[in-house]
Amino acid sequence: MSWLNYHHLYYFWTVAREGTIASACERLHVTQPTVSSQLRALEKSLKTKLFERRGRRLVLTETGRLVLRYAEEIFALGQELGQALAGHAGEGAIRLVVGATPSLPKMLVHRLIEPALRLRRPVRLIYLEGDTDVLLHRLAQHTLDAVLTDLPAATLLSARAYHHPLGECGVSWMGVATLVRPRRRTFPDSLQGAPVLLPYDKAVLRRKLDQWLDARGLVPEVRGEFMDSAVMKTFGAAGHGLFPIPQVLEREVARQYGVELLGRMDEVREQYYVITLHRKVEHPALAEITRAAREEMFAGR
Repeated sequence: MSWLNYHHLYYFWTVAREGTIASACERLHVTQPTVSSQLRALEKSLKTKLFERRGRRLVLTETGRLVLRYAEEIFALGQELGQALAGHAGEGAIRLVVGATPSLPKMLVHRLIEPALRLRRPVRLIYLEGDTDVLLHRLAQHTLDAVLTDLPAATLLSARAYHHPLGECGVSWMGVATLVRPRRRTFPDSLQGAPVLLPYDKAVLRRKLDQWLDARGLVPEVRGEFMDSAVMKTFGAAGHGLFPIPQVLEREVARQYGVELLGRMDEVREQYYVITLHRKVEHPALAEITRAAREEMFAGR
């Protein structure tokens, strides 16, 4: 497809939002044949069906849902452009579309993004999570402003992307009192044979922990491996094992999950980055995320 008719796309977007051609006609103040012809023209140009009829309603096909997602973003950006040209850009919200790789704890993602939401100018946050390759593809297609990750730059080869370090910290081990208190005095040797919960085996932190434990000849009893760190913490709060977290989250995890600190591994370091398509972080919300991470969250770690 060499050219996309945005007039056709707007009619499609309206029908998708209204659910019927009749409702779309009322909103657009045009006749039904006009809307139907616009939809047919768009489907012809895309060489695919966008709707299927179920009773009186039109239901989006799988491709139609994909087109709708892009249409939502296109017309949201169009509205922002209109505001900017009218001289009202400073009055509207800053749009921030950010993704995070699955290995990042949700609590850490919140801590990283929250400073941007405290800017004087309101921020409209759109948060996505998915496979790293998918997020980087969306970044390259300019449908994401940035990707938050703990993956080293060497593992994410992209000539168009830039890694901006946010900071680093050590690892803390947490658990319920009955598991922590008998082992605290002799940590880390007390991890030998102890029940533990670990990140899944492809996670960056898991590889670092395995190397650290192997180097010291410590073999804990692995009771569970988790892709979602929040689920790991929930199992830990239920007493199923000790679990590792980034040191910057100690207070939040203790308060939210009712667990205690066993000990800290300062030698095992977790690094965090924001990836953008620009050599310098210029987006005002991303600039605040970067500043707060470096000067507050990870300062002195």
